[in-house]
Amino acid sequence: MKISQHFSALLAFAMVGLPIGSAFSATAETIKIDGSSTVYPITEAVAEEFQKAKKGKVRVTVGISGTGGGFKKFCRGETDISDASRPITKKEMAACKEAGIEYVEMPVAYDALTVVINPKNT
Repeated sequence: MKISQHFSALLAFAMVGLPIGSAFSATAETIKIDGSSTVYPITEAVAEEFQKAKKGKVRVTVGISGTGGGFKKFCRGETDISDASRPITKKEMAACKEAGIEYVEMPVAYDALTVVINPKNT
């Protein structure tokens, strides 16, 4: 399977911000994802569906080390996709560049906080 087929199939389900690294191998049987804990539930669901669609030929692991921790792993070449609940910082960009990691930052959803107060609450 070509690298583009892996990504297009995975991204067809994706609903999170994902920088995608060039470290992904065309012969890889495992796609490693790590990062934001708030993005984790969506990524885990996407990973399960992707694995089903690939009939077990591709394994997807999803970790939760936080956005910053995920970027650290990504810039060291330890992961293929980094879940993030914010854009990559200049410091993280520099770390990736220094390590020769090229990426495409793809914001595909935004999260937010909503404050809701019951009208009976004084």
